[in-house]
Amino acid sequence: MSTQETAPSTTVALAPERVAQHRRYLMCRPEHFTVDYTINPWMDPAKPTDTAKAVAQWQKLYDLYLELGHEVELIDPLPGYPDMVYTANGGFLIDGIAYGPKFRFVERQGEGPAFIDWFREQGYDTREPRETNEGEGDFLLAGDVILAGVGFRSSDASQDELREIFGREVVSLTLIDPRFYHLDTALAILDPVVEPGAEVGVAYLPHAFDERSQAILAERFPNAILVSDEDGAVFGLNSASDGRNVIISPRATGFEKQLRERGYVPHLVDLSELLLGGGGIKCCTLELRGARA
Repeated sequence: MSTQETAPSTTVALAPERVAQHRRYLMCRPEHFTVDYTINPWMDPAKPTDTAKAVAQWQKLYDLYLELGHEVELIDPLPGYPDMVYTANGGFLIDGIAYGPKFRFVERQGEGPAFIDWFREQGYDTREPRETNEGEGDFLLAGDVILAGVGFRSSDASQDELREIFGREVVSLTLIDPRFYHLDTALAILDPVVEPGAEVGVAYLPHAFDERSQAILAERFPNAILVSDEDGAVFGLNSASDGRNVIISPRATGFEKQLRERGYVPHLVDLSELLLGGGGIKCCTLELRGARA
């Protein structure tokens, strides 16, 4: 047998063994999903939407989380709030503390009290916001540090609330491309749990950020996966990871290859209907970290 046939791929040989971490998520079935207003560049009320198709695609994501051994809780969808399916915007939770949302646009502001009430009913230490913020859409936990996106939705002042509530370092990152209006559309956390001092695995789209933010990301995450605009534009980075399994858009083919080269296991879930509202896999997924009070 030739050397070419027997020699293993260098990339595969060097890829670390990834370990899946059990996660708990909050989701909302898109029973009222439609697009009848515009609050981001992806939304066009003139394009028809199919609610049944949105529910079917969402169900595949829900089922996959359970198949991978994760827990999923549900919040009831409210009539008149089609974007409630994007639960990532509904809060930010660490150590059993729930920081509630305060949406920028009036079309979504009624969702805020519903999420805050749900957190309270579930026994979380719930904090009501003073400042405009859209939860885990703009706040991502990278090890012990909170990455906070600003520029389109969450206010600069919300970062002070994060520091006050969670007592953690908050790193501000400025988004400049309106297509990527939330941090979770331009950056993905691939390793939700890391050893102290270890570099957190992340992937991001460099030109979605201003030069200052690009420099910060390059310094803090020198081994990050840099994703192409082609993959970013299909919401490839709007993904969910348990440290081994990474759920991504099937159209993000370059990102899929990059993940495999790093030892992650990509799972492809098509949420094309929900992309009409400007959301993807991560948008539909709010992580519930820590025990209830």
